Amino acid sequence: MGGRWRDGTGVLAVRTPADGAGAGAGIPVEIAASYRARTRGLLGRDGIAGAMLLVPAASVHTFGMRFAIDVAYLDRELRVLAVRTMRPGRLGLPRPRARYVLEAAAGALAGWGVAEGARVGVTAD
Repeated sequence: MGGRWRDGTGVLAVRTPADGAGAGAGIPVEIAASYRARTRGLLGRDGIAGAMLLVPAASVHTFGMRFAIDVAYLDRELRVLAVRTMRPGRLGLPRPRARYVLEAAAGALAGWGVAEGARVGVTAD
């Protein structure tokens, strides 16, 4: 997705660095681009179907969360810089070069092929 990001929904696709193939495709994603949407994030929810993309973001916290999440830090080209699993009540350190954060239920990102070096794409609905 190019240009200006907006709150909404879309579809996430994952390309792995080894073969360029998409391990995860057609994954629903919520885009949180406004301050209000980023601040709310996944707070107060019992889970998420798919993922949430925080735009812009370089760090996250899980205070007030009800479930553990996977967090992928992405650069300007939506390349994965690092992936971490965070339990509720934790504070993630800011990642240099990170411009976006992708959040999903713990274990989901690995199942979709989201790992360091992978690249994601987002198509807005």
